[in-house]
Amino acid sequence: MLFAIKEVLNEQQLSVVQKLLEKAHFVDGKLSAGKEAEKVKNNEELAQQSPLHQQLNQIIMTTLLQHEEYQRVVLPHRVATPFYARYTAGMGYGFHVDNPVMGPAGQQYRSDVATTVFLNQKTAYKGGEICIKTAFGEQQVKLEAGDAVVYPASSLHQVNKITEGQRLVAVIWAQSLVRDDQKRTLLYELSRARDVLLEKQPENDETRHVSHVYSNLVRMWSEL
Repeated sequence: MLFAIKEVLNEQQLSVVQKLLEKAHFVDGKLSAGKEAEKVKNNEELAQQSPLHQQLNQIIMTTLLQHEEYQRVVLPHRVATPFYARYTAGMGYGFHVDNPVMGPAGQQYRSDVATTVFLNQKTAYKGGEICIKTAFGEQQVKLEAGDAVVYPASSLHQVNKITEGQRLVAVIWAQSLVRDDQKRTLLYELSRARDVLLEKQPENDETRHVSHVYSNLVRMWSEL
């Protein structure tokens, strides 16, 4: 499922993040790429040893993981530390599929869901859309600063080449409690319906039934 989450970060948080990234040391993004991705990857990423990671993660990861819609859509089991990427004119990331298993030995996780959090205004650069191939054709995504897009890490996707300006994003991968994207989508839709019923008809038998079904489907499909 392709899903946009609006205003994950507020203006104050974005201002702090942008000021931190202004003084950041970026390195060639190919250093973190797999064998296939390195052929099409052309960006820069915050150096892994940078002390800024902790400050940025405190703002971005804490806020994202507490966001109700992120929890509902992703059903996260394990969430990796973000990569902070910068794209300038001429840079892009050709079509690729994310590595199925990520992380160092002993801390590996399955990459079910990818999330991109946009860290600067979309008017600050031209190009830079995330292009995701879906069953309904290619979907182009370019959101406002502070917004996030969630999509299956198994999807074929690219970042269109930047023609002007600078694009700043945080990219996060998660292993979901529910591996299958179609099942996650069904659970998301069912959870939304359940919440409406709980708000409007909390004592209704149908409400209890929907809640019961949702809980048992999560129990049935979860991988722990």
